[in-house]
Amino acid sequence: MLALDKVSYSYPQAEEPTLNNFSFSLKEKRVGIIGPNGCGKTTLLHIMVGLLTPDKGQLLFHGEPVSTKLEMYNLRREVGFLFQNSDDQLFSPTVIEDVAFGPLNLGFTPEDAKAIAMKTLENLGLHGFEERITHRLSGGEKKLVALATILAMRPKILLLDEPTNNLDPKTTSRLIEILQNLDLYQIIISHDWDFLSHTTSVLYKIDHGHIHRCDEDHIHVHRHIHKAGDHPHNHDLG
Repeated sequence: MLALDKVSYSYPQAEEPTLNNFSFSLKEKRVGIIGPNGCGKTTLLHIMVGLLTPDKGQLLFHGEPVSTKLEMYNLRREVGFLFQNSDDQLFSPTVIEDVAFGPLNLGFTPEDAKAIAMKTLENLGLHGFEERITHRLSGGEKKLVALATILAMRPKILLLDEPTNNLDPKTTSRLIEILQNLDLYQIIISHDWDFLSHTTSVLYKIDHGHIHRCDEDHIHVHRHIHKAGDHPHNHDLG
């Protein structure tokens, strides 16, 4: 459905390309991608939704190259992207306006767009959020509303960039439950191994501009005990 064929991409003044002759094809339903900061994980997703254009190679959608505005529009009807920072995704005064914006752009009437938005919010446990002021939401609430803006457009593929950043454990658990119940292709970038253990079935690693399937690594839940372990925290991947 979605693939990169021999893609290279370099940022200005970079000594080496971020992605170098990079090929990847989405085949599995739930894919996790890991790698050190700056390795190109976010760049990969940005190319997949047309936010960046590769220097070389092709973005493929349903096996066909994506190069025109119409082809990109058709891709974005089926591919939803959850930004790492929800403030980059939410721009309307109220929640209902933000969530209805996508369906309106797809050609639904205002009445139908609002109905879709209301149903999407309800499905995510956000009933009653319709008239909430978007910029006054908590970080976790913004993340779930941002996800609602994507799901209201009924995508077939969902790309998520570090979805648990700055989330409390309760919201993280809720997000896991939501993603587990979505019958969509998903690519998830995350440093949270436990989150990936619950949401993905196959793991890839980006290193030095290339991607490798981690066949010898097994995703599993990591439980441990230490002081202040009940507070949100991160672990160095090593």
